[in-house]
Amino acid sequence: MLHPSYTDLMKVVNSEIEEGEEPVVSSRYSIVMATSKRARQIIAGDEAFVENYQGKKPLSVAVEELNQGKIKILNEEENGGYE
Repeated sequence: MLHPSYTDLMKVVNSEIEEGEEPVVSSRYSIVMATSKRARQIIAGDEAFVENYQGKKPLSVAVEELNQGKIKILNEEENGGYE
């Protein structure tokens, strides 16, 4: 089981949205795509944005980065990915 849950991650990603705006993500697919893209970057040698990541799998690190707000998922219009 994924901790935090997809629901929790979606709340974190959508937390900066003002009332009336469309959510950044509305499905698990967006979460999966963003974290897998970030995990591939970590595998390729990018530095992690969270502490104590040694010994953790790249996907776990990517999920933790998203949960802590260290990376953000962007709308397709903004950049087609995350920052």
